[in-house]
Amino acid sequence: MNFQERLKKRRLALGLTQSELAKKVGVTLRTIQNYESGFRKATNINIIRKLAEVLETDVDELLDTGEKLEAEAYAKGGRRSAMDINELVEEVTALFAGGKLSEDAMDGAMRALNDAYWIAKENNKKYAPKSKRKKRD
Repeated sequence: MNFQERLKKRRLALGLTQSELAKKVGVTLRTIQNYESGFRKATNINIIRKLAEVLETDVDELLDTGEKLEAEAYAKGGRRSAMDINELVEEVTALFAGGKLSEDAMDGAMRALNDAYWIAKENNKKYAPKSKRKKRD
């Protein structure tokens, strides 16, 4: 089950309409509709936390490991990082599809690749042209 299915299931279990949920979370009705239809991914960790709070659950119940990694990447590095992490997650999932890897082992593999991505990104900063480097405080 993915985020869109978990979100809808939890909302219906609490007897909330999409409009009511949107109002309580502080987003538009269209945002909730897009999340539930799968048209838009939830990448803003603050909105995800608010959804979990309103739906009386926690983030871990709404997002699987790959979705959490993508949301964390978006918060840490923006859209491009989220897209990179999403691609890594899809590749890891495909790599082990049909295999005998437990869910915990799959989560561990995804986390390890996530960590490797961020280490490589940090290490590659020193090779960027000076004009492209962000000024540090």
